[in-house]
Amino acid sequence: MIKEYTLEKVPETANDLIASVSGKILLFYGEMGSGKTTLIKEIVKQLGVDDLASSPTFALVNEYHSKKGERIYHFDFYRIEEEEEAYDMGIEEYLYSGNWCLIEWPEKVENLLPLESVEIHLSIKDKDTRTLEIK
Repeated sequence: MIKEYTLEKVPETANDLIASVSGKILLFYGEMGSGKTTLIKEIVKQLGVDDLASSPTFALVNEYHSKKGERIYHFDFYRIEEEEEAYDMGIEEYLYSGNWCLIEWPEKVENLLPLESVEIHLSIKDKDTRTLEIK
């Protein structure tokens, strides 16, 4: 799936994304400013979380609970230096929990990621438009 969208279409894009993926481990690739956090915040909302989602840049992971009792984990590995940091925080327990795992900067921990993860590549088309590609 390849889709272009604007900020106004983020809710629709998040909904389409959730409906089209076959797994719960989503890897978000894209340069700084490509909209990874914005899209993840909307996905968390679409999954039934009332709390306001934010980027876990310094905490590495934020945990949310949906109205259905599901757990959703949002990771941001931008600031880690070595994969061992993610391993030490117990990333494997999160990844194999069966819960949603939404991961920004997955290239920093690529050797720890399950093969069945879904890659989502975001790119900036212009000031207002982003392109999303699911691989």
